[in-house]
Amino acid sequence: MTGQVPISLPEPAFAVTTRLARVAILTCTIAACSGAPGATTQASAIDRDLTDATVDQLQRLYERNRYTVTEVVQWHLDRIERYNHVYGAIETVLKGQALADAARLDASTGQRGPLWGVPIVIKANTSVKGEVTTAGWAGFTRPGHELVAPSDATVVARLKAAGAIVVGLANMPDLANSDTNRSTSFGRTGNVYDVRFSPGGSSGGVVTAVAANMAVLGNGTDTGNSIRMPAATSALVGVFPTRGLVSIAGIAPLDWLLDNTGPIARTVSDAAIALGVMSGTDSLDRMTMLAPATAQRGPFGAPLQPSSLKGKRFGVPAFILAGDGVPFHGIPWTVPSAAAEQLRVAANVPLRPETRAMFLAAVDALRAAGAEVVMNDSILPTNFARLASRVATYAYMRDGTDRFLERFGPAEYHSAEEYRKATGEPLYTSSIGTEDYFRVMGSVRIEQRRLDADPDAERLYHAPRRAVLAEYLATLDRYKLDGFVYPAIQMPPPDETMPQDGHLSDGPHSATSWVNMIGVPAVAVPAGFYDSGLPFGLEFSGRPWTDGDLLAIARAWELAGTWRHTPVLVEHGLLPVTSSRRGDQGRG
Repeated sequence: MTGQVPISLPEPAFAVTTRLARVAILTCTIAACSGAPGATTQASAIDRDLTDATVDQLQRLYERNRYTVTEVVQWHLDRIERYNHVYGAIETVLKGQALADAARLDASTGQRGPLWGVPIVIKANTSVKGEVTTAGWAGFTRPGHELVAPSDATVVARLKAAGAIVVGLANMPDLANSDTNRSTSFGRTGNVYDVRFSPGGSSGGVVTAVAANMAVLGNGTDTGNSIRMPAATSALVGVFPTRGLVSIAGIAPLDWLLDNTGPIARTVSDAAIALGVMSGTDSLDRMTMLAPATAQRGPFGAPLQPSSLKGKRFGVPAFILAGDGVPFHGIPWTVPSAAAEQLRVAANVPLRPETRAMFLAAVDALRAAGAEVVMNDSILPTNFARLASRVATYAYMRDGTDRFLERFGPAEYHSAEEYRKATGEPLYTSSIGTEDYFRVMGSVRIEQRRLDADPDAERLYHAPRRAVLAEYLATLDRYKLDGFVYPAIQMPPPDETMPQDGHLSDGPHSATSWVNMIGVPAVAVPAGFYDSGLPFGLEFSGRPWTDGDLLAIARAWELAGTWRHTPVLVEHGLLPVTSSRRGDQGRG
């Protein structure tokens, strides 16, 4: 998510890792490697019914009175109990509240919402009333100074109102500021397809929980790739909505001008149902009030009827295949062009050969399904990366943090300064814009400002953003494209059990932060597996406010092949995992 230069995995080590992964799967016993509880004997009916169950399938089970909501929620809580100590997906388990909510639904007779009785996970930077919003950072869990949410984030309130039941808060790296999933408040999350490997960040806890059937779906957040890249590591669907379709109010920001939230699910249809629930205007997020009259607002079920890729036309961004970088947070116009180009090139993320091969195979599959794929050096070339690099947001980091704490901070502190006074320590560096890596660019030092009061905001942020969006749309028009298609990540997930290039990997990395800079919709979908057994993900992006059309494309891709299989889980891992904290004030 930071867009830093990736750590390359040497080919011999990769080959050894591949062989080890295969041996681990082949020698795994049924008792140790079950994908469902109870597999030490014959799988039970509930295991067969609920493993990888979709929202629609779950609703049909409820309608036939096959299971109560309590039984379904308990099954998912049992999955957390059984596997979380290996995979580290859930930081806070909400067992008591989840079972209480399930019992309430079981006793209800009213109209059922679209997510009635669906167990979900919420990313740990998203406010859940009465729970600690750790955002992965130990500083928000200081005894006596915890960031206890006074109310639900808007998306949480909407998910709950639709009948969803929150079973836990998912692990994430500190304030979402990493491409892998290691936090100071909880620890490491492992990839569900091989626990030694990274699930990506910063929504790695959510993707591992959903892929491992600890929940049916969850919300991710995305500042530079953090929904789409982790979804791609774990053979899931991750949706980055048009910015403004879904409110980010109540989500602890990394960079509020780039932040977004959207669903992570095992199928496009489930993601579409969740997106319809999550979307809507919100007075706490002014971006949601700016949608044009033509915006597709959902529900998004209708466009997802079986459709076809035949006749669809996609362009491949040349700068992504070239590995051209777009520095995270951008480079302000005050940095001279020559220095800015040096900074941009330093952020290059090369496309790994094995990832290029997987992408080209996906292009072949698109063409076989009847789509046209245009690969041309003039389609979003290197100059597009240069243009996107000038959308500068770092000067407004603290402004976003103060806006969040003002409404969703605990009684003790409602700003970064009040936090410092209360605890004697500053907030996390990315929250207040004090990282020298980003705030010092050659001779230019970036000072923190308030966006609404900054006379330079037009030149720093608004005008460059409009220019990049205009070029994006002009390219769609020029080539008569339905959207763009490209790898969701520039490399396979790295092994985190051994150093690579002299240190522990901080990846995997992508070249997709430009999507955040212009706020256009994008969706990552499963697209097969590397020889190692780890997933490869494909990403589509489209025109602003056409989220339903983009989901229909993703659904057509999903129907065009078999791109995903259920992961085989282990009950004993190689790396230590911290015990989950218990939420809901000990209820249950």
